[in-house]
Amino acid sequence: MKHFMIRYDFKNGTTEAWHQEIGRFVRAIDGDPGLKGRIGYRVLKARDGGSYFHLASVSDDAAQKTLQSREFFRAYQEMTRKVAGGEVTVTPIEWIDATVG
Repeated sequence: MKHFMIRYDFKNGTTEAWHQEIGRFVRAIDGDPGLKGRIGYRVLKARDGGSYFHLASVSDDAAQKTLQSREFFRAYQEMTRKVAGGEVTVTPIEWIDATVG
């Protein structure tokens, strides 16, 4: 399992429209038979401010390549850059431990 954190500050557009776009992306992953159960994706926002944190997990390299081949991924990636004013940081991360819930 590989994990990534995507970080940026929201700079362009409306948060309502952006949250709707995030929802469409998540539903597209869940609705794709080649990706369902192989990609984990969570989006968090700093409560006070415009900082966003996306936590992505891929089961293997093949799942990552499949996701990257999808048009909805490329469109979402471009929209992320747009709302962030071009400043997006993607960091591979290691999952050390977690609670069950």
